[in-house]
Amino acid sequence: MSEVLLEVKNLKKYFPINSGFFGKVTNHVKAVDNVSFDIFKGETLGLVGESGCGKSTTGRMLVNLLEPTSGEIIFNGEDITKINSKRRKELRKEIQIIFQDPYASLNPRMTIGNIIAEPMKVNNIAEGEQLEKRVKELLECVGLASYHRNRYPHEFSGGQRQRVGIARALAVNPKLIVCDEPVSALDVSVQAQVLNLLDDLQKEFHLTYLFIAHGLNVVKHVSNRVGVMYLGKLVELGKDTNLYKNPKHPYTQALLSAIPVPDPTRKSERIILTGDVPSPINPPKGCSFHTRCSKCMAKCKEVEPEMKELEDGHFVACHLYE
Repeated sequence: MSEVLLEVKNLKKYFPINSGFFGKVTNHVKAVDNVSFDIFKGETLGLVGESGCGKSTTGRMLVNLLEPTSGEIIFNGEDITKINSKRRKELRKEIQIIFQDPYASLNPRMTIGNIIAEPMKVNNIAEGEQLEKRVKELLECVGLASYHRNRYPHEFSGGQRQRVGIARALAVNPKLIVCDEPVSALDVSVQAQVLNLLDDLQKEFHLTYLFIAHGLNVVKHVSNRVGVMYLGKLVELGKDTNLYKNPKHPYTQALLSAIPVPDPTRKSERIILTGDVPSPINPPKGCSFHTRCSKCMAKCKEVEPEMKELEDGHFVACHLYE
């Protein structure tokens, strides 16, 4: 078995809701609620689910952009939720993030060269001619030309801007990169180019990815294992081949049925989920998915299911398999 690079244990993130004249905390938005998973060195773990299920919040906690309410994030044997500010700055070099919006994540007043060079200057990685050489190498790594370094973000297409974001993440030689929906704002043809680029870079630099996305069809092409989130909780986790061929959780089955089949002669049975996603402020008692599940039992409404291993490396949180 591969060596574990990152362990997430019982991770929670509750955002307080303030009301009244004195701003008293009256409730919480349970964005991430008791999530646990591992990421092995050199692999890509895909994390999927509907908007608002807590995927991006989880990713931002891993890179220390958000402080967890509780739980552990163990990176290379060190719990990074308990480190001081000095160690946190050092950790920035080891864990990087690629943001969803390639335009909003780049400073419009800085040239592409300066954007890529900045993290290397801050972390004292390179300077002078060595810095210039490294910027040129990174631009070429992501499929851009060296003369692009003097241009500004608005002069590039969405796909090119995302390549700049990737180059900036690579600048500090990270071990783990959180890809926060890096292709959702791009055209389909450009999505394929960026996904192929990420795959090539992973092989070249021995990178580890947490790949966050809306659709299982995107994650399928890049992930070794896939985790499915619903309303702040992880409901299924398994190897990509097992999960796609034999999904266990009713929510995963519904997500897979929504993927279009590029064959007009082949009919696929679509699973339509009824109702809306419940509020993360007041999630349902028992299984959080029972309000939309066609296989709901009486126990689902009262008891929250535990994550259990059904097959080798295939985990699911559902009362159907007890």
